[in-house]
Amino acid sequence: MLEKKRIESVDILRGFTIAAMILVNTPGDWNHVYAPLLHAEWHGLTPTDLIFPFFIFIVGISIYFAYKNKSNSKSIYKKIIIRSLKLIGLGLFLGLFLPYFPFVSDFETLRFLGVLQRIGIVFLISSVLYLNCNWKSLITISTVILVSYWLFLGFMPFPNLNGISPTFDRAPNNWANYLDLKILGKHMWKSDYDPEGLISTLPAVVTCLLGVLIGKLLDGLTKVSYLFFVGLGLLLSGYLLNIYFPINKALWSSSFVLVTSGWGTLILTVIYYLKDIKKYEFGTVFKYVGMNAITIYFLSSFISKSMYLIKVGADSNIHSWLYKTIFMHEFLSLKFSSLLYGLTVVLLYVLLGYLLYRKKIFIKV
Repeated sequence: MLEKKRIESVDILRGFTIAAMILVNTPGDWNHVYAPLLHAEWHGLTPTDLIFPFFIFIVGISIYFAYKNKSNSKSIYKKIIIRSLKLIGLGLFLGLFLPYFPFVSDFETLRFLGVLQRIGIVFLISSVLYLNCNWKSLITISTVILVSYWLFLGFMPFPNLNGISPTFDRAPNNWANYLDLKILGKHMWKSDYDPEGLISTLPAVVTCLLGVLIGKLLDGLTKVSYLFFVGLGLLLSGYLLNIYFPINKALWSSSFVLVTSGWGTLILTVIYYLKDIKKYEFGTVFKYVGMNAITIYFLSSFISKSMYLIKVGADSNIHSWLYKTIFMHEFLSLKFSSLLYGLTVVLLYVLLGYLLYRKKIFIKV
């Protein structure tokens, strides 16, 4: 969390990101979703692919402001570790909740990793690096990770696989999938890839570190143009690297890190200029969500899973019953009906964020 005088644009972008996460995760019907609200099938970038890296990026900004005046003490590391474990624990709980909970009987295919787990791991690594490294070191570490990741996935020979060359294809001959299968086995999202896999967590750390560096730039920023040109530089370098290492969310490719961080910085620049400098009144509704971001995201996932679990009749559940009863109409397309359901869910969680804000309830996870 930001201390003292908060930068409102950061809260707004964080809240908007969580609202967008909820929207893409809760359509009325997964078979009828507009293309921009779906992830790219493999290489490429859709608006939906920007959402999770934006949140990781904002975590980095928050790390900067949370720990910029803190000493390198045992109590700080204890708090960081506890927070990281909370996030990982919440993620594992959501994984257990469906289809096993409340009668946990089979852990053989429990997915070990996920969105909250990645946030927890990235938060831990990035916070420790921030507390122990200067700015030049953070930039060097980030560069080394991105370059090494590209070289490893693209050029490191596979062991004892009859000369199979590594590629950035989905499976089986990419290193990210190979290592995830070796280490995680059945505990993956899918057998041919896990979008929050082990090795792809390393470049996700860089996304967070770039957020830390942008936080540093925001602190005492004198010219918004500095922020704009940094974002533009990240964006252009990412699209250039895309020629050699395709933009890919599932692999969290190095080009994906640069492009998404570039877009995140540019969008933040616009909001910062309008909100924090010009003092225009807009986006407050997302600020409410941003002040309790993890709590609202967790609740949205928990409640959504619950609605799929609770049966209505012999072959339906609360989710499908509500969707078919309230949102499906002859005069609406199925995709629009599905979108309308998702927007309604978002509106409910925005209202929850507002109520928590009015009651001054800020839950730190």
